[in-house]
Amino acid sequence: MSVTVPVSVFEFLKELKHNNHKDWMDAHKKQYQANEKALKKFYLEIEKGLNKTDQIEKMRIFRINRDIRFSKDKTPYNVHRSVSFNRAGAHRRGGYYLRIEPGGSAMAGGFFDPSPADLLRIRKEFEMDATPIRKILSEKQFKQAFNGFVQEYKVKTAPKGFSSDDPNIDLIRLKNYFVVHHFTDNEVTAPDFPEKLTHHYELLRPYFDYMSEVLTTDLNGVSLLDQ
Repeated sequence: MSVTVPVSVFEFLKELKHNNHKDWMDAHKKQYQANEKALKKFYLEIEKGLNKTDQIEKMRIFRINRDIRFSKDKTPYNVHRSVSFNRAGAHRRGGYYLRIEPGGSAMAGGFFDPSPADLLRIRKEFEMDATPIRKILSEKQFKQAFNGFVQEYKVKTAPKGFSSDDPNIDLIRLKNYFVVHHFTDNEVTAPDFPEKLTHHYELLRPYFDYMSEVLTTDLNGVSLLDQ
């Protein structure tokens, strides 16, 4: 891979953070458009890399405009750029995510805000047997890259229908099951960033393969896709 993230993207986002209003954006429209064009080339290169070992159904580039209808923060623009890659087919679960932000760039992957049915199925699986997921989370490279699930979103004690004394309550309490790896600005603009990013995405595959099996079967292991 040779396509990189231009330093100008970070310069633009830093300035936007201090000038987050329409007049400034209008005056810097050409710079914004040039950066977006470069970023799209980069995203497409990442998608191409992912498709070598996976199948991507859809790439979604998130808008720079913020939805401010129900927010106290009325600044109109996001000060980061982000993209997600959805895996193809009902039998491939999980998704890839990238956020580019000065001082806050990160890749992530997994299950953010899963449907109630998926969340219950995951919790029930971990209640029954958490050995496979703990093995994945403790694998050396995976643990070094991600250090477990993000703990920000969880219930205080135990979800309804589960015991707070369950030995796997640390997993069952979570509302989301995704992992994150952060990158410095210099890492993101470096020539080897596409390879480094793709490597971290590939580390997710054993987790995705396991969770895909969980979410496409019932607790008896019977496929839900054939029904």
